[in-house]
Amino acid sequence: MSFFVILGAVVVILIFMAVKVVPQQSAYVIERLGRFHEVLQPGINLIFPFIDRIAYKHSLKEQAIDIPEQICITKDNVQVTVDGVIFLQVTDAAKASYGISNYYFALSQLAQTTIRSEIGKIDLDKTFEERTNINKAVVSAIDEAAIAWGVKVLRYEIKNISPPTSVLHAMEKQMQAEREKRAKILHSEGEKQSAINIADGQKQKMILESEGLRQRQINEAVGQAEAIKAIASATSEGIRVIAQAISTNGGIEAVQLRVAEKLVEQFGHLARTNNTLIVPSNFGDISSIIASALSVIKQQGRQG
Repeated sequence: MSFFVILGAVVVILIFMAVKVVPQQSAYVIERLGRFHEVLQPGINLIFPFIDRIAYKHSLKEQAIDIPEQICITKDNVQVTVDGVIFLQVTDAAKASYGISNYYFALSQLAQTTIRSEIGKIDLDKTFEERTNINKAVVSAIDEAAIAWGVKVLRYEIKNISPPTSVLHAMEKQMQAEREKRAKILHSEGEKQSAINIADGQKQKMILESEGLRQRQINEAVGQAEAIKAIASATSEGIRVIAQAISTNGGIEAVQLRVAEKLVEQFGHLARTNNTLIVPSNFGDISSIIASALSVIKQQGRQG
């Protein structure tokens, strides 16, 4: 009875040793009698107890390895401290087991040497601008070597680039000077543009004023010409009407009366405005003066 119990226990133990359950995104490397045999895929797998053994277990998930900070020297001989992180994934479990003893350590060292080489190719001022290019160069260099190790390098990211304190102070002063330079340039450009705008405004103002003065003079000249024409036309019309009136019955008598009134009126004005009054020698004979004026009018009428 005890024999069967012992036999059953041995069988159960052998079954547990023969059946291996591999989790998803994992790979188990099997060695048979000390030599590589196969890689177990996710799920239930059977092996021979005491003959086969699981030599290595690998995760096929994407992994991140922290790259310790290190001192690098730039092209212009400035020391900077750089650290980063590398992302990788095991693609071939057999190569990852037998291609290298510790691919974590190897990739970390290779990343450090590559980043030192890349930083040494550029100046300090460009290290912050060239992060993307540096990351791509590191991935390209590491991935080429990692193929033989069954590892795929997905990407590399620089976390920090830390120059010395003295260099940081110098960079801050340089940046401050650059900002002040840009501010002065912008201020001078503003003053220049303002002066141009003012000069252009003055020019436009003078042009408009001259155009306005020219138009005003033209308008005044046109107005004066129209006024002269109107006065001449009115005078001509008045003379024509007077001439017609003279030619009618009683016109000469009316003219005589009008001339006498004007003569007396004008001499009356002279007497009020001047202390000294000069009069013709025959001023007492008003009729002779009026007759002289009428003779002129009659003579012009006959010529007309």
